[in-house]
Amino acid sequence: MSSGDLVQDSTEEETSKAKKLSSQKFRRYDSLDMEPGKVVGHGPKAEEWSVILHLAFQSIGIVYGDIGTSPLYVYASTFTSGINHNDDILGVLSLILYTLTLIPLIKYVFIVLRANDNGDGGTFALYSLICRYAKVGLIPSQQSEDRDVSNFQLELPSRRLHRASWLKSTLESSNFAKFFLLFATMLGTSMVMGDGVLTPCISVLSAVGGIKEATDAMTEDRIVWISAAILVIIFMVQRFGTDKVGYTFAPIICVWFAFIGVIGVYNFIAYDPTILKALNPKYIYDYFKRNKQDAWISLGGVVLAITGTEALFADVGHFTVRSIQISMCSVTYPSLLCAYVGQAAFLRKHNDLVANTFYESIPDSLYWPMFVVAVLAAIIASQAMISGTFSIIQQSQSLGCFPRVKIVHTSAKYEGQVYIPEINYLLMLACLGVTLGFRTTGKIGNAYGIAVVFVMTLTSSLLVLIMIMIWKCSILYIIAFVVFIGSVEFIYLSSVLYKFNQGGYLPLVFAAALMTIMYVWNDVYRRKYHYELDHKVSPGRIKEIAMDANICRIPGLAVFYSELVQGIPPIFKHYVENVPALHSVVVFVSIKSLPISKVTAEERFLFRRVDPHELNVYRCVARYGYTDARNEQEPFEKVLVERLKDFISKDFGFSQREDGSENEKQVDKERTEAVEREIKVIDQAMDAGVVHLVGESEVVAGKGSNVFKRILIDYAYNFLVKNLRQSTDKAFDIPQKSMLKVGMTYEL
Repeated sequence: MSSGDLVQDSTEEETSKAKKLSSQKFRRYDSLDMEPGKVVGHGPKAEEWSVILHLAFQSIGIVYGDIGTSPLYVYASTFTSGINHNDDILGVLSLILYTLTLIPLIKYVFIVLRANDNGDGGTFALYSLICRYAKVGLIPSQQSEDRDVSNFQLELPSRRLHRASWLKSTLESSNFAKFFLLFATMLGTSMVMGDGVLTPCISVLSAVGGIKEATDAMTEDRIVWISAAILVIIFMVQRFGTDKVGYTFAPIICVWFAFIGVIGVYNFIAYDPTILKALNPKYIYDYFKRNKQDAWISLGGVVLAITGTEALFADVGHFTVRSIQISMCSVTYPSLLCAYVGQAAFLRKHNDLVANTFYESIPDSLYWPMFVVAVLAAIIASQAMISGTFSIIQQSQSLGCFPRVKIVHTSAKYEGQVYIPEINYLLMLACLGVTLGFRTTGKIGNAYGIAVVFVMTLTSSLLVLIMIMIWKCSILYIIAFVVFIGSVEFIYLSSVLYKFNQGGYLPLVFAAALMTIMYVWNDVYRRKYHYELDHKVSPGRIKEIAMDANICRIPGLAVFYSELVQGIPPIFKHYVENVPALHSVVVFVSIKSLPISKVTAEERFLFRRVDPHELNVYRCVARYGYTDARNEQEPFEKVLVERLKDFISKDFGFSQREDGSENEKQVDKERTEAVEREIKVIDQAMDAGVVHLVGESEVVAGKGSNVFKRILIDYAYNFLVKNLRQSTDKAFDIPQKSMLKVGMTYEL
């Protein structure tokens, strides 16, 4: 049963009345200005435990490579000038333990993962969640019918409604707030993608640099070029998909976690069991009191213990919330605690070995096996942010904030696992550029912390909005979150920014480049949409065109594609003025991205008839979530026609019942005949042939535009269109032989 059919039969149960009313509204007038209402969603589907455990195992290889390899360098990065006081080790260990507990475990695993958007995570998932509950989106394409999609939004508790309503109205009435939210989302997304570049660089350089300890023949030039070769291999295997890559990497990371956990316990027992005194936060206070500014600067090293944490959230779409929680709580978190405690216990007896703590603390008999596993684990660490980058690119593209690129769904078994060839290629080039340019891990390490903490801070900011407006949490809970987690992240942010001129500018350069692309695309996308909205063809004009004697009606079905949700795009008028022929059946298909991750196939289409009936002209809104694949198993035209015929059947039934005729048999007969006639017209049009009319509008800056606008539209946007954009025919797998592109120039 399709929600696009919109009209229910009279024999349906009473629970379908709400959708009947919504269907009447859509068929009779434009719903652009209607206020979306609240519906009860179905919530997440229950997963089988076998699937959850499989995904939990896979996630170990994909998600935790980055945070799992942090014990290689955290103490060395923190004590850059050596250990001045033995109790400083207790202070730093206490910082690491509480930071690991507060941010990766409490914040992300138990709070942020709850803010997933029907299974998908990342900065754009948070933004789309906010857009769904408040009209803060900058594209005016809201429709009341969208609320009927089963996972559009969930029933919320009614407590604390006043505060949530106040925030909602404030956001909706402020253009500054709308642009600021989009800007913050773009910044966070860009930082994650920048991290996707830095993580492979520092991981691979660290791994290959470790080989230098085993042989003096390994020069710096060789390390750099071997690292570059390994990076190429890492990006080449991405096309096999998260599923295969995860099963390949997971066993190695599992062995890694087992090794660092066991060695940590050994060091704890062998060197200093009293190291557990670090559980007392008083040692943090003493550490800052003794070292003052140096302690604050050293936080840039401590924060490296949580690098890759954002992958927990960004990669949740590749797995499930429960699988991430299981793998983090049962494997990753305990192993990391053991590793850091064990290294601290070792350092209490060997202050002078802090520069190479990890390898020095390994028992001699395990040195070489651990070295091999460490090299492999450090290389694998790059996988987490690469997968996360693919996910957020897919989300940002569907929400109009990134050029169209080809998205390959790599797993038929697990939803959300994607690969983007163009982005993979660009990431590889960026990684090679950074590796060959910086050549050492020093400056890259300084940049690393800035990217990590920036994303965490922005995630917390968006989460506070969600707590107030969507979850309607207690004010005490919100204050506690800001005080205990937000303030900690702010302190870390102030520390990592101190190293801005020592390589810390690198993620900001990446973010600036990515945000420029996203801003250019989104700005012109909105300008173009508003232009089409202002110049759309009125229903009266459509009727005039269809009834014009000079325009020939030829057999066949024409599917006219457009991104304009409300009305007929101006490119159609341009078409009929130059080609005075119209097919016997015309369907205007508008492509719409909803602020949700997925729309089921049954709820994909909304239809509306363009009066009068005899014109055989229809409007259709095809709705997609930002993780939906648009080239379905069946041809798009076949699914479209089936839904259209279903709509016609129910639309006639509804119209006849409205007449209130007393002769029900006569009504049924007339209805059946009318339905059969119109469906016959559709079938005949299909037999005559289907033509896909794709609007290819070129945009240029209007006359009198300033220099900035001309550069933005004529050069920057059109450069992206020519080099990155995937056209509509590829997105919907339209056969080339039945496609006709209609060009028109928009002066914006």
